[in-house]
Amino acid sequence: MTDDELQAPPLAPWNGSSGGRGPETAYRTAHDLLSRRAPREALDVLEPALEQEPGNSGLRALRAWAYLLRAQLQKAEHELVALVEEKPDDDWARHALGRSLERQARLTEALPHLRLAAAMSGDPEHELAVLRVERRLAETGQTSYDDLT
Repeated sequence: MTDDELQAPPLAPWNGSSGGRGPETAYRTAHDLLSRRAPREALDVLEPALEQEPGNSGLRALRAWAYLLRAQLQKAEHELVALVEEKPDDDWARHALGRSLERQARLTEALPHLRLAAAMSGDPEHELAVLRVERRLAETGQTSYDDLT
């Protein structure tokens, strides 16, 4: 995974309207667009759906992913902080928040989120993110390797 990429959030079970219209269709369409690296188009689909269901965490996770792909890091951070506060055990949101902070060079803030995501998921990519941030912190003199353990 490169510095400007992030894997997709897991497909969430739908918690909105039924019948395949409205926000449900927006969710599937936006997920497909983001998988194809089309964040602007995905945001165009997501915003009207979020007006209908502003609390839908699946739609909000997709919006955060779109912001990350567009390097709108403060918007992504804002969305991800709210998602993590609502569901602290969401390893995707926690990892994405850590990556957003890392990309803003806020390494000491990023590290706890990345560590938690790695511990919760066991995902090797999450573990690599922890090691990368720990190394960057040590290299910049913000902390030593001994302080990181």
